[in-house]
Amino acid sequence: MGNTRFISKAFLFSLSIIVILSSTTYSQQNKNLNQIKSTTYLSEKFELGPGEVLAKGIEDIEFPSGHIGVKSFDVDLVDEQGNSVPLYETYIHHWFAIRYHLNKDKNMSHDIYDHSKPFGGPDYKRNDGTCNTWILPHYWGLGSESRGTSSKLPDPFAVELGNPANITEGWEEKWLFSIMVIDTRGTEDRKSCSECRCDQFNLPENFYNETKDIHGKPLSHEYKGGIFCCQNYFQCKLKNGFQAPYRKLALRYTITWIDWDQHQIPVRFYVLDSTDRVIINGSEVIHDCQAEYTIPENNSIDLVHVQKASIPMKKGGYLIYGTAHMHTGVVNATLYGQDGRILCTSTPRYGTGNEAGNEKGYAVGIYGTYMYFYLADRLPHTT
Repeated sequence: MGNTRFISKAFLFSLSIIVILSSTTYSQQNKNLNQIKSTTYLSEKFELGPGEVLAKGIEDIEFPSGHIGVKSFDVDLVDEQGNSVPLYETYIHHWFAIRYHLNKDKNMSHDIYDHSKPFGGPDYKRNDGTCNTWILPHYWGLGSESRGTSSKLPDPFAVELGNPANITEGWEEKWLFSIMVIDTRGTEDRKSCSECRCDQFNLPENFYNETKDIHGKPLSHEYKGGIFCCQNYFQCKLKNGFQAPYRKLALRYTITWIDWDQHQIPVRFYVLDSTDRVIINGSEVIHDCQAEYTIPENNSIDLVHVQKASIPMKKGGYLIYGTAHMHTGVVNATLYGQDGRILCTSTPRYGTGNEAGNEKGYAVGIYGTYMYFYLADRLPHTT
């Protein structure tokens, strides 16, 4: 595909999830009779009080077994009664689904700090994108827009998982959630709290001197907001006298899949970051992905801030699906080809009511031309 330009307008912590087809051909003459299956799971419960942040990993989540092709992966945040929780009570900052392999030998240690046993994992299997170190290693992942964004892949495409040929003997494939949710009940400023503005949190003493930034250096005092101010169990400022009970929440997620057969076409995930500042050093391409940025103060008539990145791609393919992870305030996000063509655009839908999935003023879904774009030299053909 050559270079792509990813442009987002006025939003933080932006990323694009792009699924790109490997070089496989398919004839629609072969009718797929394989039945699509669907299961809804519930993650382990976690407890939150008013104003608290929960940022953690949930390992070994339930997942369909065997050699399968995943067609969709959708997530909701629910309470103990199974009711969807409104964003103005608990904000879904982000959730990521990350794949890893683990040694099945019980004598192996899975703790990197346990030197009493041989180390047996986990071995993280990241996506094929350009920012897939510890910053953006996931496959599926969204935030507040999760309930209103479909992840369904069209036939005959699917995400191939559990292929025994790709799993080392004695190891097994597993999944984890990396999540950040923020309880904003009773907070002084819900929106600023949900966007991790540092001045809205009761930060620890010497926070800036003791916290390391993305490069391992002391966090700058110019850092005004972001994930470093939303660490696990950090506390957002509450209104005087506000009290509410702790409550237990969980992620409810639905996966649809199909048993893998010769009729499926595998797709690959590419996660692109609008903060990526690419440096070309001879034949080496260096990516400097920050995953978040601060929108500068703007007192001009033009109130729209534009964030751009130009990202070279090593492989070509068919663009099957693309969308962007968005926070409140975003106007849209567009992916361009090297020749300037618009490949796909994600436009947020903002809520207008009080019910979960339609919370007024929040980005609650994505619509527009982001779904099912086929851009390639060759497409599945009919005979």
